[in-house]
Amino acid sequence: MKHLVLLLAATSACVSLPNGDSPQVGRAEGADGYSPDASSRVDTQAAAAIDVRAINAAPSGYSPSTSSCPDPPPKIRSGSSIGPDEKAWLPERRKETIPHLRRLLKRLAITGFDSEQYFGNVTHNSTRLPNIGIAISGGGYRAMVGGAGAVAAWDDRSAGSEEKGNLGGLLQSATYISGLSGGDWLVGSLFVNNFTSVQSAVDAPLIWQLENSIFKGPDQYSVRGYYADVFNEVEGKAKANYNVSATDYWGRMLAYQMVNASNGGPGYTWSSIANDSDFSTGKAPMPVLLANGRTSEKTGISSTNSTIYEFTPWELGSSDPTLGGWVPLRYVGTVFDEGKVSDEDSCVTGFDNAGFVMGTTSSVYTQSISYLKDNNKRYVPSEVPDFAIKTAAKLISALSDSSSYDIAEWSPNPFRGFNPSSNRNANHSRLNLVDGGEDAQTIPFHPHLHPDRNVDVVFAYDSSSDTEYGWPDGSALVASYERARQPAFKDVPFPPVPDKNTFRNLGLNSRPTFFGCNATNFTAHGGNISPLVVWLPNHPYVYNGNLTTFTWTVKDGERAAIIDNGWAVATQLNATRDTEWPQCVGCAILSRSFHRTNATVPDQCAKCYDRYCWKGNTNSTTPHGPYDPTYYGKPIIVKDSAALAGASVATSQLLAAVIFVVGMLTL
Repeated sequence: MKHLVLLLAATSACVSLPNGDSPQVGRAEGADGYSPDASSRVDTQAAAAIDVRAINAAPSGYSPSTSSCPDPPPKIRSGSSIGPDEKAWLPERRKETIPHLRRLLKRLAITGFDSEQYFGNVTHNSTRLPNIGIAISGGGYRAMVGGAGAVAAWDDRSAGSEEKGNLGGLLQSATYISGLSGGDWLVGSLFVNNFTSVQSAVDAPLIWQLENSIFKGPDQYSVRGYYADVFNEVEGKAKANYNVSATDYWGRMLAYQMVNASNGGPGYTWSSIANDSDFSTGKAPMPVLLANGRTSEKTGISSTNSTIYEFTPWELGSSDPTLGGWVPLRYVGTVFDEGKVSDEDSCVTGFDNAGFVMGTTSSVYTQSISYLKDNNKRYVPSEVPDFAIKTAAKLISALSDSSSYDIAEWSPNPFRGFNPSSNRNANHSRLNLVDGGEDAQTIPFHPHLHPDRNVDVVFAYDSSSDTEYGWPDGSALVASYERARQPAFKDVPFPPVPDKNTFRNLGLNSRPTFFGCNATNFTAHGGNISPLVVWLPNHPYVYNGNLTTFTWTVKDGERAAIIDNGWAVATQLNATRDTEWPQCVGCAILSRSFHRTNATVPDQCAKCYDRYCWKGNTNSTTPHGPYDPTYYGKPIIVKDSAALAGASVATSQLLAAVIFVVGMLTL
């Protein structure tokens, strides 16, 4: 596939265009006026030529199906280790990252470091090979679209991403990528739609129509037809004798924006990703989406007591000591008891609908169903049929209280009777899962901390809304650090971080910061070493990408501007804020490798660590006034689309938007 266009407009206008002539991805102009060649254009035919990854694997559409179990029948896997499928996949993926990583580090050109010599024998001895993870925070469209810009900046398919000051190839060098809540829309749609580029997502006619709210649906469906399809599909699941929850409706509606297939792909499953030949042979990183467990006792969830569930392409489960069990995701919906199938003639498939998985891990947004019940005209179009409003009212009246809105029911509970000494849900027939950010860990670090995965560095794009004006202040990192300090999680280290006031007072939330630079500082964790965390907080480089968490519509021009800003966050505006930032990223990638091999740290890396590593200093006093950051670069002005309808695409966008998300999925 040809590289995507990188339009660096000299102007700061972003034009809102219809899908048929969608704006091209571009990089923002630097503060010093640096602007790459703006003449490159994407070959839209090549961009659209994308093969299917997730497949229509559910024969009955959204309703799960029953058939005889395979031989041997599925069972619950016990323990906290990664599963056999991931273990078999991992060497393939690590091998595939080698050429991308060598190309990236050679281009970054760390002074005094010969990357080719350092990796000379890495194919046969992987000790030196860095292991990279990427984490995209929650935060609704703010996180999804801004995170898309960061992922775009790391994607060597994005035009301009390998030019001076940029970081293309980091994505192809990564082993894992995780998301929760709004971040899972990005990661989830990326993999359901063939690990595609943002430009393809922007060009695709069936998805990412963010100008239309979830309550209206995409343009190609009438409002009545949209609701009829969604409600009929969920009703079909209920008639098949499966419990349904508000998340079923939310997940179906969400899928219309995220899955590039007719009617939001009601038969497309998350587990089908594992069967894709490209993924299974290691040619793409492994996606992991996160949810929290909620017991029927409705215990308050916090980072120190939550059970974190992972959705991988193969399994659903948790390595936490409060479960320590995994069910084959393909067979969720099957009745298990004490870890075994109850009836070998009755195995269920199709329960793990891709939209339902993404809806589960972002279930905080199921409050949208209450808007339907109330017929809230601020959000609900007048064309919404009465049956949708009545059904929403009936659904909510069946819930015991408003705290149940966000529950996704994964019933029958596959972990019933399993590991009863520690499993909180062992005696319950229902498994209730909720949004992965409800325990305050709004950055999905958890998969990258697993000792078996041996992740060296996590690039964490944080679009949390912590401050008065919706910017991050480090609260997500504090929550993960507090969790790691609990005795129950002593084997899962997380680097020390300061309190959130220190983040503000030292300006750490206005620029990238490295945490965990001292690899010898983890003796309390049984020898397990945390990855180095490269924290990339959302910041207004070229646009105020601080949408409210419950923003339901984003105009095309603003979508482009937020993507542009995400790219700028990841690259420090194409290295115009720090000309050595690309080399410092290279040093972050290599930090744990240097430690493992007792290698001499290049002088430039030592300077980078001194510049970006948190050194343990604090200032916990209450910050003065609200946090209201100013632009670093030239602001993008998003003008009304009607006024700019005739404007040239070449002058409409700044910064490349790569929503690592959806591409033209073939049915």
